[in-house]
Amino acid sequence: MNTTQKALAEFIGTLALIFIGAGSICADQLTDGAVGVVGIALAHGLTLAVMVTAVGHISGGHINPAVTFGVWAAKKISTREALVYWAAQLAGGVAGAGLLCAPFDVATREAVRWGTPTLAPHLWAPVGGMAVEALLTFFLVFVVFATAIDERGAFKSVAGFAIGLVVTFDILAGGPVTGASMNPARWFGPALWSGLWADHWVYYVGPLLGGLVAGLLYNGVYLARRR
Repeated sequence: MNTTQKALAEFIGTLALIFIGAGSICADQLTDGAVGVVGIALAHGLTLAVMVTAVGHISGGHINPAVTFGVWAAKKISTREALVYWAAQLAGGVAGAGLLCAPFDVATREAVRWGTPTLAPHLWAPVGGMAVEALLTFFLVFVVFATAIDERGAFKSVAGFAIGLVVTFDILAGGPVTGASMNPARWFGPALWSGLWADHWVYYVGPLLGGLVAGLLYNGVYLARRR
């Protein structure tokens, strides 16, 4: 596959994740809470599972700048390709959020700020939210390495479903705290449309830090000997 084909796959995968994920939050608002945190978690997790399975053989199915960052830090992807992936993912996030205009009215979208992740009021400081995002993303990227990057992993058997399940349980635990973004594109797309930029650094630094640590740890501990 050439770089353009890979970038398009990342764009489509990220678009789907943000449209369905943020859309589930809008749907929860529209139905007065009928979707709930479990439904929102499943919407994100199932979408990611399906899209990773669909495009994994094309681009690796990163669908997340934090995943790409961890893979790049482990030297599994070139700097040029990583930059292309990031651009495609962020563009997919913006497009996916923009498509929410079709199924949801202005009042619904604005009530949930287009599904933009936000910090819970009880957090003592934004750095606490950053730590939560870093930990949640660490789990995600560690599983990506274990199932998709490591050639001994179970990728051919379980495809992207293990990765999707991580997102599901991360949202169940972290959704009420930080929105459980785990993905700069997941935050950036809705934020751009809603204009909600509060604590924006949390949703870049946290996921990228978690992805970096997971990528370097798995690569250094479990893949070093094989090299």
